[in-house]
Amino acid sequence: MKKSRIVGVGHYLPDRVVTNDELSKMMNTNDEWIVERTGIHERRWFTPGKDTVTSMSVEASKMAIERAGIDTKDIDFIVFATSTPDYFAPGNGVLVQRELGLQGIGALDIRNACSGFIYALSIADQYIKTGMYKNILIIGAEIQSSALNKTDEGRSSAVIFADGAGAAVLQATETSDHGILSTHLHADGDYCEELYVKDPGSSRENRLSPDIVEGPSFKLQMNGNAVFKHAVVKFQEVIEEALEANGKDKSEIDLLVPHQANLRISKFIQEKLQLPDDKVFNNIMYYGNTTAATIPIALSEAFEQGKLKSGDLVCLAAFGSGFAWASALLNW
Repeated sequence: MKKSRIVGVGHYLPDRVVTNDELSKMMNTNDEWIVERTGIHERRWFTPGKDTVTSMSVEASKMAIERAGIDTKDIDFIVFATSTPDYFAPGNGVLVQRELGLQGIGALDIRNACSGFIYALSIADQYIKTGMYKNILIIGAEIQSSALNKTDEGRSSAVIFADGAGAAVLQATETSDHGILSTHLHADGDYCEELYVKDPGSSRENRLSPDIVEGPSFKLQMNGNAVFKHAVVKFQEVIEEALEANGKDKSEIDLLVPHQANLRISKFIQEKLQLPDDKVFNNIMYYGNTTAATIPIALSEAFEQGKLKSGDLVCLAAFGSGFAWASALLNW
């Protein structure tokens, strides 16, 4: 059985920087309140008419492919993770495929929100292990800002979520020194309404009535306390699961890249695992929570900053809507 390895990473962030002070003009909040609860100082929102989930993903993909040292035509499959596609149907994978000139190859879309990129990575890993594909493009991208309730009622989520795209190229490899060691996927649908966007849903008699469009069900809804309570438990459990599956100790982790949900959650997990600051990568302070895009954006930035070295033991972990949570352990 073959092994898969991340050989290139890339990202794209919209130009528009939205500070906490700017949000304070939209709703009853302030910089101190936001930083204390989330760690976020600023985030990126898309520019209508310029940025789409597809256009952002294409730019991130081009960067990842160039860094992988391969030609775009070498990509033979796409796995796309987003909860905010450009179209209700079809999914975003075929839109990126078209823009990259890859007509004919398969494109798979998954909707696991915050843990979507690790789910996508796990799926791609299985395809490569079986020998079905050799170079798979994995994308996590979101435009969340257009679905936020930017009033006092929605401020707990409006100050957190943001826009961006990240991509990675997963390639078959024969070496035992590099590659994905294991992935671990979990979910519990009992909590799906604690973090969700209800509409437009197909089970409504009229899925786009004025009442639905103007009501709260069309905006992202989050029970922040429930999310935090479960996240701090499941994050640690799924990281420890990955370490145990590979006979590794937490002290052997060279870099932990958690989903950028909330800096308080990341710091809590860091403390539980007793990891120093230089072994945990966080960038939520500048970009907010870009859902499926947070981990590939963070990986791309970590690569740029020289924080990923050949052979490093890297752990990826995520928790979010579903509730769904996941981890991956790999040698860079």
